[in-house]
Amino acid sequence: MTNRHAVVVGAGIGGLTIAVALHRRGWDVTVCERAPEPPVTGAGIGLAPNALRALGSIGVDVSRAIGGAVPETMGVRRPDGRWLTRAGTADMTARYGMAPLAVPRPALTATLSAALPPSALRHGTEVTGVDDAEGRPTVRTAAGPGLPADLVVAADGIHSPLRRAHFPAHPGLHYIGETAWRTIVEAPDLRIPAMSETWGRGKRFGVTPLVDGRYYLYATAVVPPDTRFADPRTELRQRFGSWHAPIPALLDRVGRLDPADVLRNDLYDLAAPLPRLHHGRIAWLGDAAHAMAPNLGQGGCQAIEDAVVLAHLLPAGERGTSRDGCDGADSAVPAALAAYTAARHARTDAVRLRARRIGRLGVVRNPVVVTVRDLAVRATPDRLALRGMDDLFNGFRLP
Repeated sequence: MTNRHAVVVGAGIGGLTIAVALHRRGWDVTVCERAPEPPVTGAGIGLAPNALRALGSIGVDVSRAIGGAVPETMGVRRPDGRWLTRAGTADMTARYGMAPLAVPRPALTATLSAALPPSALRHGTEVTGVDDAEGRPTVRTAAGPGLPADLVVAADGIHSPLRRAHFPAHPGLHYIGETAWRTIVEAPDLRIPAMSETWGRGKRFGVTPLVDGRYYLYATAVVPPDTRFADPRTELRQRFGSWHAPIPALLDRVGRLDPADVLRNDLYDLAAPLPRLHHGRIAWLGDAAHAMAPNLGQGGCQAIEDAVVLAHLLPAGERGTSRDGCDGADSAVPAALAAYTAARHARTDAVRLRARRIGRLGVVRNPVVVTVRDLAVRATPDRLALRGMDDLFNGFRLP
């Protein structure tokens, strides 16, 4: 008897999580990533309680691997520094059993990669297509022989070529009207105790203390798609340099970075839900399945949930009797993929739509509407605002 084999397309957080989860269920796993090497720079990611629980269910303890320091408070501010809403970390821990963690993406991907056999990861391997998705598929790559598989997991990102190939009638991506800048800076002298997002007129600035003592910064502005900027550091200072402390001091640190270390991307989400999250023996997860605006901080969290639920529903890796697939008719995998769509489709699309709605608050530019928005947010008791996250933070369930 042989083990079942999964080919995962993409070595992002969702792809690596499904690879670890399947490996621990006895599957042989190959992860194909077109980038030539693992990332060493990049942005941060917030891991909400739902994602931390999901990772814990497959034996990944992020706080032990990377660090567990959390900010004292988190909330939304105005450009003058006044808080619109704020929640204490202790209150979140009391309500959800744990507080969110913000970690550097490269550190998280390194932690997940370390849980896999070295031979499982193939960087510099671009997947060009999947043949016979209904039977035992073969994954085609730009170089080398095809990879036969019992399962293909499309974790190939927001522009997913596999999504376009197998759902050609889908409308694709929707530009949400903003561009975003992201970077990480060293600023140990600032001792910033809060995770905050500041809302202005059509622009936002986020400050997130990371578990390693650095700060993840992000900013957004309403601009036409494909707008080009000469220097992202200058652009950020012009747009946000007059905002409340510690933003100007953080922008001083950004000014010392290489411009290439400031990432800029137009923001898109999926224009409409996919009809299902699988096709034949291919399963989609993360941005490839349900790309969403970053306004709830749930994009990576939902990818992790996808991966853990999918691995839980799939059969164990070792083939048993002929009924279980030794004769080549492995019916357990297609049944598991149908169950995966049933388990994840409604939840992920609800989060996608909610993230889009929340984003509309942040892109308001009319000064009268901005005033009304701020008053409405301030009038909402902090405890009610926190309670509004219950369905997200407590929503992870294994079927």
